[in-house]
Amino acid sequence: MVVLAASVISKSGKALVSRQFVDMSRIRIEGLLAAFPKLVGTGRQHTYVETENVRYVYQPIEALYLLLVTNKQSNILEDLETLRLLSKLVPEYSPSLEEEGICKAAFELIFAFDEVIALGHRESVTVAQVKQYCEMDSHEERLHKLVMQSKINETKDIMKRKASEIDKSKIDRTRSEKGGYMSLQSAGSGRIENSFSEMSISSSSSGFGGGLSTEVETFSSKSKGRPSASATAPPKGLGMKLGKTQRTNQFLESLKAEGEVILEDMQPTASQAVSAAPPPTDPITLTVEEKLNVSLKRDGGVSNFDVQGTLSLQILKQEDAFIQVQIEAGENASIVFKTHPNINKELFSNENILGLKDPNRPFPTAQAGDATGVGLLKWRMQSVDESVVPLTINCWPSVSGSETYVSIEYESSSMFDLQNVVISVPLPALREAPTVRQIDGEWRYDARNSTLEWSILLIDGSNRSGSMEFVVPPADTSIFFPISVRFTAAKTFSDLKVMNILPLRGGPSSKFSQRTQLVTESYQVV
Repeated sequence: MVVLAASVISKSGKALVSRQFVDMSRIRIEGLLAAFPKLVGTGRQHTYVETENVRYVYQPIEALYLLLVTNKQSNILEDLETLRLLSKLVPEYSPSLEEEGICKAAFELIFAFDEVIALGHRESVTVAQVKQYCEMDSHEERLHKLVMQSKINETKDIMKRKASEIDKSKIDRTRSEKGGYMSLQSAGSGRIENSFSEMSISSSSSGFGGGLSTEVETFSSKSKGRPSASATAPPKGLGMKLGKTQRTNQFLESLKAEGEVILEDMQPTASQAVSAAPPPTDPITLTVEEKLNVSLKRDGGVSNFDVQGTLSLQILKQEDAFIQVQIEAGENASIVFKTHPNINKELFSNENILGLKDPNRPFPTAQAGDATGVGLLKWRMQSVDESVVPLTINCWPSVSGSETYVSIEYESSSMFDLQNVVISVPLPALREAPTVRQIDGEWRYDARNSTLEWSILLIDGSNRSGSMEFVVPPADTSIFFPISVRFTAAKTFSDLKVMNILPLRGGPSSKFSQRTQLVTESYQVV
């Protein structure tokens, strides 16, 4: 068998993609392709046409033809097998089987044809092998990408350091300007104008003192309430301008174009700082927090289930620190509690009261910026029972033809109402976003990390189970694992509650507030 050429042409005879495999003139190939539409009759069942010199083996693809031009001595069965393999490759590299889509993927199709046919003879390859050969993945390429990524990360770090240095210099300059303003104000307006004129002359003659001249100009315009002629013009002699340069802006724009999220480094104002970290309103705050570390098997079962909890105390004032904390725990026998070394263990074991060994000592008060307080109690829970898992994930990927169907289902335990649930599914490298056919909730495709994120705002009694189905090109089923999950809940496994605050020096009990949350530290389906 000798294949002279392989081509994708329109029904009007226009060659969209053509690859020549033997030494023939271009005019000869174009003449053979131009004669093909006239030889194809309507209503014919077979897929080949013979002339005096060549044989056309073709297959209709919607409004196009996939065509092989061979000699008449070639084996028709091998021709049909080659044509069948090429017909599978065309949709792989051109999702749109129209003239525009074929032309966009012309080079990829030519490279794929070259892997199937060499010097007119068919190679023994499969679709997967052709895709692997065309990707040309190599260790050197991966190493080069890692080096480039490290350079980008290093440049980002340098950019952040430079931005912080610029902000610091702005603050120092503002402080110095305020100090200069006060000293100049005590000198009197007449002396200021005289010194301003002298400094302007010395600045223009020698170029020294440009920064000081600018400060005096600013004060003069503020003190008189009217801009001077020299204040409106840009000051001369400034060696460096603080702020972001044009080169920095171009670098930021290029990073944004690549999909990188850029957080501008800004000095927070007083109102922003207060809103970001509001101080506690109650004099005493107790926080119950449990962190989940769960590893589930993809076929069912639990590899690891670990809960670590803490009870923290935050006191604002020293006079409220002479207290004891009375708690009540749930009936979960698998939880093991452990108190702080300074806590009276006998008092806790007998009466569920957390107090210091020395009742004359107060609890530590909250320091500036301390949002957690001091830890009083820790506990841990481990299990291999799947019934205690708050959320289970079942993933069923299956390959059918040229597509992979992935069905994912979640089931939530009735013990917890889960909030802000995000299920992250890794995907193969895709040119376009996956096709989501059905979903209970919302979804987002992270193209940079090649991840599909399934979000459910709240899982409660109305939606204890839900599902999602999406379609991607053919891929190994193991690529969709591990699946990562994150969520929060207002209930904990220990069901620990603060019942009362007992003052040690008499008087009424202090007001207190309690915060309870269950968070995921590591939650995966592997």
